[in-house]
Parts: sequence; structure tokens; C-alpha cells
Amino acid sequence: MRSVVRKPCTRCNNCLLPPRWCVCAAQNQLEIPLSLAVLSHQRELGKPSSTGNLIKRLLPAAVQHRWDPGAPLSPAQVVDPQREAWILHPQGDDMPSNAVAGTTQVLLLDGAWHEASAMVRHTKDWGRLIKLPLQGESRFWLRSQQGEAQFSTIEALIFLLQAFGLQQAGTELQHQLELHVYAGLRARGRIDVAEQYLDSSPMKTAMAAYLREYQARRPLVTSAPPQTLS
Repeated sequence: MRSVVRKPCTRCNNCLLPPRWCVCAAQNQLEIPLSLAVLSHQRELGKPSSTGNLIKRLLPAAVQHRWDPGAPLSPAQVVDPQREAWILHPQGDDMPSNAVAGTTQVLLLDGAWHEASAMVRHTKDWGRLIKLPLQGESRFWLRSQQGEAQFSTIEALIFLLQAFGLQQAGTELQHQLELHVYAGLRARGRIDVAEQYLDSSPMKTAMAAYLREYQARRPLVTSAPPQTLS
């Protein structure tokens, strides 16, 4: 399997994918009443597969923080004192039935499972640990999930939006995630897996016109210098 991270090549400065598989033309930025703070482990920031980066591209009001284990953030740098802070975690309390999106700040811990576990130990007193009713299987095929009910950062956000009744925003994020995964698989040369993924994806219908153009086009390589991403 080809690596789109370790092999130097020209990349889009926004989605970090090679120009042939750039998805920026389909990017649809959204506004939601929730306040979002994405705590992205430093290993995530340069990865084309990162859904923390995807959240920031799609929700420009979200604040993405770099998480360095050697110099962890403080609550004053992240928490909005005007809102109730939640940290999403499977060991938290059930989501309150009377919660209001407009008065809530959600902290999303963005990293591999062991990295997020370390992050929650540092942040658990910054707000209220909340668990979501996660169902089904992860659609984040770019990385192996390490167990049941483990989902990518953006999938956790999608479940949260649905729980708040923000169905339209949740659906749009789901379509963007599916495109993100499909493009990542194509960029890795996993054509058969990508087509299998697309066959079971709602974006096959919802984004049909864009996909026809996306699969056919051959954009010119830009003059930007090659990037080596870690």
C-alpha cells in the first residue's frame, strides 16, 4: 500500500492530498450553535487522514489546538467560561436530555486511542465527561478501529449533532467524511477498497454529480514545492 504521508510529493495546502485527489472543490463550510474545541495530538496535524483537520476545514468557527504531551494545554487556553464544557468520552455520563447546543462547548480529543486516553487524564477536570449513544460501525476506513464503539473524531461529532437534533449539519458532515475517506483510499492506490466503500456510501447518491467529475478529471500539478509530512 502506498503511503501518502511519508513519500514527498506536491500536496494541496488545505486538504493535504495530492492534487489529483484534492477534495476542496466539494468543501461546504457549516455553522452550528455548538462551540467546538478540537484538541489535536501533534501527530495528527500533518496527516491527510486526520478528521480533526477535516472538522476545522468544514466548521471554521471551531478552534483547533495543538496538543503536545510535553507541554500540555491549560484550561484557560481552551475552555469558554460562558458555556458548559463537555469532554466526549465513553466513560462519561449520559448526555443530559435538557442540554442546549447554544450554551454548550464540546472538547473533542483528536488522536489515536491511546493518545486520546492520555489526553482525557489531563483534561477530565476541565468540564463534564459525556458519553454518546454510538451505534453501528465506523465508516472511517483509513485506519483500523481498535474495538467496538470506537469511532473517529468527526464521527463522534456527527453523533452529537444528531443527539442535539441538528440533523442537516450531521448529514452534511457525514457526506464530507465519506468523501474524505474515499479520496484517501484512492490516493493510497486502494482502488478496489475505495469502490467497495463507495458502493455502501450515501454520498454515492448525494454527491453523484461531483463524483462523476472527481473520478474523471486529471488536474495539473501545481508549482508548489513538495512537502514531507510527519
